[in-house]
Amino acid sequence: MSRTRFNGCLTKFNREAEMATSNIHLSVFPPQSGHTHVALYARVSTHNGQDPSMQTRELAEYCERRGWTIAGTYIDTGISGSKESRPELDRLWADAKRRRFDAVCVYRYDRFARSLRQLVNALDEFRSLGIDFVSLHEGVDTSTPNGRLIFGIFASIAEFERELIRDRVRSGIAAARAKGKRLGRPRVSVDAAGIAALRAQGRSWRTICAETGLSKGTAQRACKALA
Repeated sequence: MSRTRFNGCLTKFNREAEMATSNIHLSVFPPQSGHTHVALYARVSTHNGQDPSMQTRELAEYCERRGWTIAGTYIDTGISGSKESRPELDRLWADAKRRRFDAVCVYRYDRFARSLRQLVNALDEFRSLGIDFVSLHEGVDTSTPNGRLIFGIFASIAEFERELIRDRVRSGIAAARAKGKRLGRPRVSVDAAGIAALRAQGRSWRTICAETGLSKGTAQRACKALA
């Protein structure tokens, strides 16, 4: 399957999943007893006209319907989703490892993760910590069978994408070798006789490396090979 066709299938799947789950939040996720403590995460990319309060308001209303207690709110403002390290996201992960909440709730998963693969990795880590994940508008809720099913589909797509990348890398390497290209780090030109002469003069390896620009290991191997 080509990359273009795969992206088209993924976009179609995301659209159909959102349409299929957009009207079932209340029926699939009934109010609970209120023992769950949840962390809310929101993010906006720019300061120009984007207000994270729209996200946090809907998330808070959702938690109220489910009877959840909000343990903390984490908001990254003016930070691109392409950055894996974000101040509030980093704080959320630190609190997750301290077990300060039982679930993480986001407005959309693209507010949380920059790619499907990053989302799957994050959800897998949450699962190891015993923390559920809810994406409000995609209907992803790992505390329910429906949400776990969707997460499983996401994981399968991410794995398929990894396999496509591996195949492209292998094909590229094979094509380069067929053309006679040398792969890997370029070889360093070493004057083994010159190094041996410097050693014979009583120079230290440190001095030899400074004069030749070689690492100590490279210089020693050259001298040993000459001997």
